[in-house]
Amino acid sequence: MDVALNRRSFIKKFLLYGLSMGATSPFLSSSTQAGGSDGQKAMFFKKTDGNLIQCELCFRQCLIPEGRRGFCRVRENRKGDLRSLVYGKPAGLQVDPIELEPMYHMVPGHKNLCVYTASCNFRCKHCQNWSISQSAPEQIRPLRYTPGGIVEETLKQGCRSISHSINEPTVFFEMMYDVARIAKKKGLLTLCHTNGGMAKEPMTELLKYLDGVTVDLKSFNPRFYREISEAKLEPVLGTLKTIRQSGKHLEIVNLIIPTLNDDLADIKKMCRWVIENLGQETPIHFTRFSPQYKMTHLPHTPIRTLEQAMEIARAEGMKYVYVGNVVGHPANSTYCPQCGKMLVERSHFIMLKNHIKNGRCPSCNERIPGVWS
Repeated sequence: MDVALNRRSFIKKFLLYGLSMGATSPFLSSSTQAGGSDGQKAMFFKKTDGNLIQCELCFRQCLIPEGRRGFCRVRENRKGDLRSLVYGKPAGLQVDPIELEPMYHMVPGHKNLCVYTASCNFRCKHCQNWSISQSAPEQIRPLRYTPGGIVEETLKQGCRSISHSINEPTVFFEMMYDVARIAKKKGLLTLCHTNGGMAKEPMTELLKYLDGVTVDLKSFNPRFYREISEAKLEPVLGTLKTIRQSGKHLEIVNLIIPTLNDDLADIKKMCRWVIENLGQETPIHFTRFSPQYKMTHLPHTPIRTLEQAMEIARAEGMKYVYVGNVVGHPANSTYCPQCGKMLVERSHFIMLKNHIKNGRCPSCNERIPGVWS
């Protein structure tokens, strides 16, 4: 049981396409344009005095001078027009089991095509995908795919869903939005895995075309967000409420990092907030940290810490609590909260058996939240 396998190591084995290298700082000048392209016109921004632009896509609300980029490195002011430098330029397309998102309550065991690009609007010091998320577009060798081409590739690979993940999909919003719209017309499931920093209006618009969202709730301590991710907690809580109000399926991931966000009192507060604001049926994944990026001095999360978090969540009343990044742990699987029957048996990211019938427990007929068909 004491084995950690995170997404980064899984990627190395199952990568379909994609290359990445390097890292850079925000607010790059237009002299370092990605591929020399004019880029796709961005959504959600407004012009202010002169050619100054305010981006309204995420919580940062960046004010961007002409010829400069926002904090995300991929949205650039071109003569008073905001342009996305990664539209049609995914860093990779990757076929995974849907469980890898993680998304446990969405047709277990099917193949999912994951789309990602360069960069992120957070600066997490522990990021396992830092070589992608902390790179500017010109530091990634991109593929060339239209949104329609991505959907075609999804169907070609025999996938039932498209996810937007690995880096932060907020930064390639326009491409994600177009992919999701086309995918729904083709009968595909659509989802994204996000840090939760997207502003309410774009998130509301995107949710029209999504079936599910996985949100990283990195900590319930604002200080962690400031010091470890250069971000804020409150916008993430707002995003979680927006998703719940939309009626779309929601799952939460809490990566527990030793000494940084493993305070059990904070975890208890987080669980209470989730129950009060999102409902006790919201699945939550407590996942194991492995040393990455600027946090290589920290140890792996003790499995007992994950189990303590799980016990707290269950004691507070949460019905679907998982332990992630620990191969073979019993809490990889889904159990009926009413009768205790194992409904979906998993070993880490691999679904072994699915006993759910028409979204219900076959033993007691308890309704199980999620997307099952």
